[in-house]
Amino acid sequence: MITVTLGTDKTPVAYEKIKTVLQLLGKLHLRVNDALVIRDGELLTPDRSLRHGDHVTVRPVVSRG
Repeated sequence: MITVTLGTDKTPVAYEKIKTVLQLLGKLHLRVNDALVIRDGELLTPDRSLRHGDHVTVRPVVSRG
């Protein structure tokens, strides 16, 4: 089970059967460049694996200007 915190929302969501960052983004209906995925202070690329028990934060990328 992967625990995900979305943006500034403090309520975590749990997902089963997610193995990669790309699968997680797809589940969240986000494209690769739409969000940053962070695990333990490290930015993860779409090809990185996620493990059972991981807690990740997904921060939407917002352009202002």
